[in-house]
Amino acid sequence: MSKILASVDQRTKLVGENRLELLMFRLGSRQIFAINVFKVKEVIPVPDMNKMPGSHHNLRGVTNYRGKSVPVIDLAQAIGIRKRQPDKCDLNVIITEYNRSVQGFLIGEVMNIVNTSWGDILPPPSSAGRNNYLTAITHHEEDGVREIVEIVDVEKVLAEIIFYDVKISEELLEDEVTERLRGHKVLIVDDSSTARAQIRDTLKQLDLEILECRDGLQALNLLKSWADEGKKVTDEILMMFTDAEMPEMDGYRLTAEVRADPRMSDLFITLNTSLSGSFNNAMVEKVGCNKFISKFQPDLLVVAAQERMRQKMEEG
Repeated sequence: MSKILASVDQRTKLVGENRLELLMFRLGSRQIFAINVFKVKEVIPVPDMNKMPGSHHNLRGVTNYRGKSVPVIDLAQAIGIRKRQPDKCDLNVIITEYNRSVQGFLIGEVMNIVNTSWGDILPPPSSAGRNNYLTAITHHEEDGVREIVEIVDVEKVLAEIIFYDVKISEELLEDEVTERLRGHKVLIVDDSSTARAQIRDTLKQLDLEILECRDGLQALNLLKSWADEGKKVTDEILMMFTDAEMPEMDGYRLTAEVRADPRMSDLFITLNTSLSGSFNNAMVEKVGCNKFISKFQPDLLVVAAQERMRQKMEEG
């Protein structure tokens, strides 16, 4: 157990190689859940917490973590898992960083860390319904037993607790540019339906038409289908916003594939992700994204769209 916890902060080198490492855990049931290690700052025993009057029912309390007040969310309760009452020794808290905020998630037993490929990460089956709390599923085999691992849509959990305002600052809007944006199509690529909705609701205020894909491979196939039909990809869409972490193909690999295909290599690509900014700045330069935005910042989405339109206007 101590080796698992000690290694969490050092498991980030595979991001960008279409690979990831998952921290697997249980929530007081037999099911195995996971989140990307890259989002994890630390795993700690359950700390002392103060309950905040009037707080969301999924918020277990607030704790002091390295000198800062951090909310702790009961993950099993948040995603609707019926759990047995675990012993306190079975409980842990995962400290994570999403969308520029730090929060803890109360979980049960921490199992281990597995190294896998995004190609082995699949979208949840359609039979799971639209209201499930999963972005993807994969499989893990240990001692000859093969089990399903469910990857939690943390952004959806947080969106039900934290209010994300999609309002755009009017002083950012450039009349001539926004007028030219109307009717153009933008492709959003993200495995989280919540994240796609946040971007969609923001960009629709600019009267942009929105196309959506749930993973990098689906997006690449769409782009290639246009190119195969003899269409110019940049005539079909103004730009693409893509997440970094997605089933089957991550956003870095998607960008690299687009840049390698001369039929679409000039597509304007904005990486929009909850991963850390310093790391993504390096990855953006490596794979050739035009812009990086840390989730969720509506004004910066607008800035990116206007920047792309100004570029298009200059191209004539």
